[in-house]
Amino acid sequence: MANFLMRRALLDAVRVPVASRASSSSNIGEFDKIGNREWVGFGYNGMPNYVDRPDFPLPAVRFRPDTPDIKVLREKEKADWRKLSLEEKKALYRASFCQTFAEFQAPSGEWKGVVGWTLAIASISMWIYMGMKLFVYSPLPESLSDEAQKAQLKRMLDLKVNPIDGLSSKWDYENNRWK
Repeated sequence: MANFLMRRALLDAVRVPVASRASSSSNIGEFDKIGNREWVGFGYNGMPNYVDRPDFPLPAVRFRPDTPDIKVLREKEKADWRKLSLEEKKALYRASFCQTFAEFQAPSGEWKGVVGWTLAIASISMWIYMGMKLFVYSPLPESLSDEAQKAQLKRMLDLKVNPIDGLSSKWDYENNRWK
């Protein structure tokens, strides 16, 4: 009985008529959006809006407006909840909330589209790079071949380029090998 009285007191404290909440003219447009849905709490920002959020699970307004069927269930709700059937409890829940926690926290599969588009863009850019390399860029100069680089290194050693602390300082000229 104490649990019932506590629940009733909390519900009466939270449910305030919509007309008594209108405090300024800037909120008038917000009341048009909720229609005849019941404003049941503060919400996460004090405005009459509905959002399913795991960090703030109590939206300011109910999800659906009160229909005659829901009004009958709300009257039955005031009595013992054990007398309500499971379908009636589910109908009451769905009138107040759009989704359950499990539904709105479930993975959406959006990552699959993101990964797919990322791979598609990466493959397109690889094809563009290969096409540019094949048809646009000129071939590499002959001086970048291995034979030309070896010949250039031999010529630099023969000329003793920078013999103090450069390349030639690391070559042993008597044994023809690197020091």
